[in-house]
Amino acid sequence: MIGIFDSGVGGMTVARAVETLLPGNQIIYYGDLARTPYGSKSPEAIIEYSIANTEFLIEHGAGIIIIACNSAASVASDILRRKFAVPIFEVITPAVERAVSSTVSGNIGVIGTRATIRSTIYEQKIKQQAPEFRVFSKACPLLVPLVEEGWLNARETKMILRKYLTPLKHKQIDTLVLGCTHYPLLKDLIGHRMGKSRVRLIDSSIEVGLTLQKYLTAKPAIHETIQRGNENKYFVSDMTKAAAATAEQIFGRHIDLIKV
Repeated sequence: MIGIFDSGVGGMTVARAVETLLPGNQIIYYGDLARTPYGSKSPEAIIEYSIANTEFLIEHGAGIIIIACNSAASVASDILRRKFAVPIFEVITPAVERAVSSTVSGNIGVIGTRATIRSTIYEQKIKQQAPEFRVFSKACPLLVPLVEEGWLNARETKMILRKYLTPLKHKQIDTLVLGCTHYPLLKDLIGHRMGKSRVRLIDSSIEVGLTLQKYLTAKPAIHETIQRGNENKYFVSDMTKAAAATAEQIFGRHIDLIKV
């Protein structure tokens, strides 16, 4: 099985991408709703949660792990790779590679949680590939709670997005990385605010799905070891009506959330 974890339901955008790109591969998902958002937590707490989440997924049969939470990926990826003997993917590197190959001006914007932006992981990885590029980052701490509450088209959400995105718009960026897997649920609002014809949005959910697809195509022996099937399981550490509604919106169908 392909194991995916996130701080909430936003990482289901990754699960949806994997389901679309790799049909027939069984998915097990864990959303840590009880402790969301991770972006406001300390690195030590995020690492602790990430280890526990990975252990849970492996115990339930996962042979590959995707860290669908940018906050967790920014501080815990290397630690998880050292601790666990399974392939581990994260959403940051694929998004960086797409952003670097997509920009024309070299002006790249990044939005994410406080933990992700504080880590400077996106700027570091972009500069490693293209030192001359300019990276403009903006922490957007209110967006994850708004998504988790289902306020995807609320007036308040539009006002907050305007506040967050206006400074980036003034930097004349032509590429914007959605540095949180919750943010694709706000893609239309973000695109409208930034100008769809002027700024390309990089969706890390899709990019990590494509990366996993290429990896498994190149390594058929590993692919054969992954349990197949369409009975995907979606576990959460807390249950809310808003989470259930958001999950249905992501997949376009009813999703059974299992509280553990």
